[in-house]
Amino acid sequence: MVRITEDLIRRRAEHNDCLILSLEEVTLHQQDIEKIEHIDRWCRDLRILYLQNNLIPRIENLGRLKKLEYLNLALNNIEVIENLEGCESLQKLDLTVNFVGLLSSVESLKANIHLRELFLVGNPCTEFEGYRQFVVAALPQIKWLDGTEVSRSERIRAAQGLEEVRRRVGEQEEAYLRRRAQEKEEAQRNSVKEENQENPENLELDEEQREREFWNTPCSFSPESRLQAHHHLQEKRRRRTKEEKDEDKKRFSTSGSSGSSDVDIHPTFVRVLVKGKVFQVVLPAEVKPDGSTAQRSQTTGHLVLTMPRVRTPLDLTECFYLRRLEVDPSKRSIVPPEPPRTGEFSEGFVDDPDVPPLV
Repeated sequence: MVRITEDLIRRRAEHNDCLILSLEEVTLHQQDIEKIEHIDRWCRDLRILYLQNNLIPRIENLGRLKKLEYLNLALNNIEVIENLEGCESLQKLDLTVNFVGLLSSVESLKANIHLRELFLVGNPCTEFEGYRQFVVAALPQIKWLDGTEVSRSERIRAAQGLEEVRRRVGEQEEAYLRRRAQEKEEAQRNSVKEENQENPENLELDEEQREREFWNTPCSFSPESRLQAHHHLQEKRRRRTKEEKDEDKKRFSTSGSSGSSDVDIHPTFVRVLVKGKVFQVVLPAEVKPDGSTAQRSQTTGHLVLTMPRVRTPLDLTECFYLRRLEVDPSKRSIVPPEPPRTGEFSEGFVDDPDVPPLV
């Protein structure tokens, strides 16, 4: 069951800098929400609220939204129109494709004096004889019903025969309630039957066969059948996600065996031997084999090679540290200075006092 949380509303309030107290419009459609809660306390200034295409069975916890003007509850499981008397500014209400069968519940909207548009298309009550006449007479403030404008003459005719229409609507509601009770009993029996049939043999059936059996089985269009279809799709997604995770774990475990691989790192290339097959890569720069490491990830199974370069053009850290060779001489080697050259003058040498000495 998906709940309406503060984090969910904040993520939907990005257009308002994630501030929910001053929020005027929020969209919570297609979230699989099964209950309306917290909105009337956290977002008092709401004017537009979208809750279509969820699994909401009841209208509740909206009475404090005094500024609410538009409420969209289409494609839900609502059966009764109720708890909207506190929405004083409500102008438009959309209940398209729900399960409203109590047509008399529309009279609870009399307190919403600003209501101008009402949508009930796709509900069981729209099939009642005298449906439109009853709604137009019960709600004199509305101007549009199911997208069709209510004229003044239509309103006058609807008010004239209201008592007779009310009687016929009451009879049809009783027949509908009896049919709904049978649908609930049938849905309960089917759920118990499915629980009893869940055994290891049935679980081993082909998934496509189970899908065909589920979607080809005839059923009545009711809130219970809609919930059943939703739970079926949810369970299918959960099962598929689990199979993908198991497949990933299996792939990682089979390829993560360190005993079947051999890594040989050279200064200019790397050679990896995996299950008798050689994989060799030429390196773009010279590396240090003695400082390299090879590790396999326990999570993904990837083989990670870490190979430091011999020297990089922009590596300035090596300038501040003394690097020692692997074979260090025990003594310093000093080149002895050569002694000054001394020689005798030649026999024909004549010392000229006018010539200064060369040194």
